[in-house]
Amino acid sequence: MALRTMWRTPPAWARAFFISIFLLIVALKLGSWAFHQLATLIGILFLAWMFSIAIDPAVVALHKRGMRRGLATGVVMLLMLVATAAFFAVFGKLLIDQLVELFKALPGVIGQTLEWVNRTFKTHLDIAAIQSSFQLDTSKLVNIASQLGFGLLSIVTSIVALIFQGFMLLLFAFYMSAEAPQLQARIASWFPERSQRVALNVWEIARVKTGGYVFSRMILAIISAFFTSSFLLVIGVNYWLPLGIWTGLVSQFIPTIGTYLGGALPVVIALAESPFKALLVLAFILVYQQIENYLLSPRITSRTVDIHPAVAFGSVVAGGALFGAWGALVAIPVVAAIEAVIETYGRRYELIPELRPAQLGEEPTDDPEPVSRAT
Repeated sequence: MALRTMWRTPPAWARAFFISIFLLIVALKLGSWAFHQLATLIGILFLAWMFSIAIDPAVVALHKRGMRRGLATGVVMLLMLVATAAFFAVFGKLLIDQLVELFKALPGVIGQTLEWVNRTFKTHLDIAAIQSSFQLDTSKLVNIASQLGFGLLSIVTSIVALIFQGFMLLLFAFYMSAEAPQLQARIASWFPERSQRVALNVWEIARVKTGGYVFSRMILAIISAFFTSSFLLVIGVNYWLPLGIWTGLVSQFIPTIGTYLGGALPVVIALAESPFKALLVLAFILVYQQIENYLLSPRITSRTVDIHPAVAFGSVVAGGALFGAWGALVAIPVVAAIEAVIETYGRRYELIPELRPAQLGEEPTDDPEPVSRAT
């Protein structure tokens, strides 16, 4: 009888447990639904924050010269918009035309390059199979090219469709930059007084590390794209403008292998025209990379992020898998900011003598003595 009564009336803790589980599942479902519904807005807000901290060094420089922060933000954004508009006014049609021609010529270029490899190195690569594995179907690429080059109508239509989102991004970015101190104080007010110093330091670390990374990469990408495009134009390589922009962006925003991915396409395109041109492009990329590594990059990125290449590459892969292309793009600065916060507030201990050479990147001179355990 007592057993039957226990099954009919479960204890209070069991009811509370199952109710909590049910409410947790409902909350997760509602949160997932809300996230998917607001994914576009969340992405715009995050990109606006990235944009605001990317222009922060220039805004701070103008603010230190006596200009109000709101006016400084407006001046920097206006200059960027004018520069972008001027670029597309001068090179927009050329860029679109070259992109269309590049898409149309890509299957033939790949085929010519593979034929040259087979002929030169006595290999037997199956050109059709390789093109199929990379989905380099001629009709598909020509269709894409025709869509890209449908006069300017399709591109203009796409731009018009994105005007509202672009306006939202710029508006949010303006207020995030112009009212950064007020926003910082408002967020800090949500924490108790003893935690406000920590919140302030975390904010500053994220701003300096993330903003410095984005700003420095943008500068290096512009420099790389300019010199690469100029060199390709001088030696007479077709599609020099999109190839130069591709090389600049990929080499700067993809860690470790970005230089090779960015430089491979110009080399392949040049190889289809002339092996001598391909050698010139390869030599230029190698020389420019050394100049960037030892001259440009240390000066521009001296105060920005510094994370291990393996961590940087892994963060890009993870960001791309979770959030697509934008996730891969912003993965490094986010991980760098997290790493900087951990280094600031994490606790480190003194290394034992056997491990100190490894900390300096040196090899130990003697075999470490076995550590005796106290019994």
